[in-house]
Amino acid sequence: MILFKPEHVEPILSGRKTQTRRLGRKRWKVGSIHQCRLNYRVEPFAYVKVTAVRRERLGDITEEDAWKEGYPSVEAYREAFEQIYGFWNPDVDVWVVDFELAK
Repeated sequence: MILFKPEHVEPILSGRKTQTRRLGRKRWKVGSIHQCRLNYRVEPFAYVKVTAVRRERLGDITEEDAWKEGYPSVEAYREAFEQIYGFWNPDVDVWVVDFELAK
């Protein structure tokens, strides 16, 4: 299961959001399928298949990556990340999970 914010539902369902960055340990394997939910108590709004997983510095996000995250720019992504996690540190390591909608 992967939890998302409500503003991510439409970009995921439309195929515009195909990447997510997460703190913590690696929990995803390439080829695995995960439910996308808003919280643990609601039904999944989608299923995604993990296509790649890598670790990188948060500050290494590119404009193309921001677009894959569902945002128009790195600055817009940074603002969203700060709202979700409460900070932005370009030197912190994150897990980058690429995915596609599962059929």
